[in-house]
Amino acid sequence: MILKNKTAVITGGSRGIGRAIALDMASSGADIAVIFAGRQDAAQEVIDIAKNYGVKACCYKCDVSDFNQTKALTETIIKDFSGIDILVNNAGITADKLIMTMKEEDFDSVVNTNLKGAFNMIKHCYMNFLKKRSGSIINITSVSGIMGNAGQANYASAKAGIIGLTKTVAKELAPRNITCNAIAPGFIDTDMTRQMPQSIKEQAVNAIPLKKMGSPKDISALAVYLASDSARYITGEVIKVDGGLCI
Repeated sequence: MILKNKTAVITGGSRGIGRAIALDMASSGADIAVIFAGRQDAAQEVIDIAKNYGVKACCYKCDVSDFNQTKALTETIIKDFSGIDILVNNAGITADKLIMTMKEEDFDSVVNTNLKGAFNMIKHCYMNFLKKRSGSIINITSVSGIMGNAGQANYASAKAGIIGLTKTVAKELAPRNITCNAIAPGFIDTDMTRQMPQSIKEQAVNAIPLKKMGSPKDISALAVYLASDSARYITGEVIKVDGGLCI
């Protein structure tokens, strides 16, 4: 129970990687607040499972790209849980197109959710962490943000921005004993990747040295470690979990 007596907030926590992180953190003893934007039933299912581990668990609906919504949300969570120890910025969307056909709203919506959403959550949790003089922030980026990816100018730009944000926050908060790291998944078996055409998935797997896609558990196991006291001397890092894709 390496996260016992800690409270974790996970954005985009109702499915995929976010769901795995929420449940792994709950099984490690953390109370969890799951943030979702769409299906409340999926978020509630995560909460119901988490409670089986004997932890406090609640879900909250919020558009993380909205500055005022996230401000009200964090104030509510801090009141409900008496503080936040772990923040996981996982919420993200895609709207893949070549730049030639990408609309302005496609670019804006992805950057606003994936990058500005992380900023909003960090901004509104900032004083909470300063007062505690401890804590862990984990941002979910992507190998697309490291090496780029055709057809993902919006997504890759947002994920590259997450890396810059991570390093900046790590430097700002290190004097108060607060860490900030990023996890960069490669091709992970989630609802998002299952929607890809089979031919594209086969090409992707062939490009991975380990010749297989990862699972959400591969990401959540690292998130739990980074949130634990065992990782207290790691900050400002971008850790790839990609089967060797971005060597």
